[in-house]
Amino acid sequence: MTMCKFALIHSVLFVSVAFFSLNPWPFLMLTIAQLVYVPIAIRFVMEKENWFSQHYYYFAIPAYLAVALLHIVPGSKWDGLLAAIYLAFTFVIALYGLTRFFNRGFTNLEEFAIDAGLVYISLGGAWFFAYVTGIDTGFSPLITWLTGIHFHYSAFLLPIFIGLLGRIYKPPFFRIMCTIILVSPLLVAIGITFSRWIELLSVGLYIIGLSGLIFIAWKTPFKNHVQKWLIRISFGALGVTIIFSLLYALGSGFGLTSVNIDFMLRFHGVLNCLVFALVGIVGWSITIPAANFHPPTFPISRIRGKRVIGEQVLEGMLHEKHPGLVDDMKVYGPSLQCNTLSPRIIDFYENTINYRLFATIKWRSWFKPFAFVYELMSRKTQQIHLPLHGRQVEMTGDVIALQDTADGRDKVRAWIRKIGPETAFVALYSQHEKAGRMYMNIDLPLPFSTMTGILELHQVGDDLQLTSKKKSSYDSDAGIYLSFLSNQAFKLPIDEDFSVSDGKDGSLSACHTMRLFSIPFLTIRYLIRHVC
Repeated sequence: MTMCKFALIHSVLFVSVAFFSLNPWPFLMLTIAQLVYVPIAIRFVMEKENWFSQHYYYFAIPAYLAVALLHIVPGSKWDGLLAAIYLAFTFVIALYGLTRFFNRGFTNLEEFAIDAGLVYISLGGAWFFAYVTGIDTGFSPLITWLTGIHFHYSAFLLPIFIGLLGRIYKPPFFRIMCTIILVSPLLVAIGITFSRWIELLSVGLYIIGLSGLIFIAWKTPFKNHVQKWLIRISFGALGVTIIFSLLYALGSGFGLTSVNIDFMLRFHGVLNCLVFALVGIVGWSITIPAANFHPPTFPISRIRGKRVIGEQVLEGMLHEKHPGLVDDMKVYGPSLQCNTLSPRIIDFYENTINYRLFATIKWRSWFKPFAFVYELMSRKTQQIHLPLHGRQVEMTGDVIALQDTADGRDKVRAWIRKIGPETAFVALYSQHEKAGRMYMNIDLPLPFSTMTGILELHQVGDDLQLTSKKKSSYDSDAGIYLSFLSNQAFKLPIDEDFSVSDGKDGSLSACHTMRLFSIPFLTIRYLIRHVC
């Protein structure tokens, strides 16, 4: 079915419901979202040939008919059941949003915005159900109904529109503005429930986020002239209505203005319904931008740990001791110029067993409570097991070459590092090539899963830098991923940087920094000495 026919069917359904509805006209602002905006927005982002698209009509048709019946025959004994059918449908939509996220991970923020909108709609369904069934939410029925509207428009439609916008144009500050908008619906709900000050803060954040997004909408290079102006008008409408939200918050919470609920319904509600939502839906219907995310195709180790990793994860595999992590560092050209890179750094990677490692581990203060809990688990799993103290310790161990058939990747080298008798790391080093660039491909077996670090190598003078950040290109494989029984890679919100420098005194120094959501939580400094 074409988008035009799909939109026409839902529009006719809404017009029919509106004609026969026995409810006051403001209720239609939620109904048009349920019967027109929600299905069309879902159609924008629905992927073909997946479980949701294949079974969509089995969930959707009963839900839309239930909403229609609630208007045509309100107050019947079946109202609760009809509202429950729609609620169940929103839960299915939320499940689809979660499925999209788990198939991708923490990458492509524009797609995460779409996921968030799909999840938020379940809250809209819950508030709608509470209103229809008369559940005591602690608020008046009107506020309960308005909250349902809030989660259909600002928490569902807006994130999806933002995601579609980000597919076309994503400047550096898009991340900040998008994040503000995604957390604001929850802040608004918390503020209404607990504190007028939090509500005021949330509206202030909305103003900042929307101002940035309006600017982005005006800078986005749309190919279609009509679509460009429709999207600009849609986002621009929010810039007007959010000001009245601020005035309402000041009036209801602090008595500073006279903006009331009735005014908000007639002006704020109608403007959002007919200009932001309707114009936006029409605008995005002209050309739906394709997603920029493509599932990674790099090789992932077949090796999975059990409850305990340690050296026993390699038991039963054919292997032999090997001198280094890399056979020849020249494979990383042209990223590295081995004739100018420090010869000692090259020798360390090619003859790792000829070096002693002394590590100083520093957990950041904010992360230490989590590190304490993690240390209790890592002591049992014997993987990524690091001490909490900051004293220098020596890491000993071996480098072992595994047969490629055991791991599934090429030239796999297992580097086992110990601190005293306890295993600290079991890392499986390999490499893979994509678009002419060679990446270091490192797997760390975990219980029933594996964590894969894909690192870009960069030369800075005669020093070496390795990073999981995408510095070479947008399509870079760099990142840290988690895989379970399948080889589907879930992008983690973790990144790491290594810098290796020649100390000129016969030693090397290295710094390993790890970040969670771009916030540093662990730094390991290495002193690396050649064994005489």
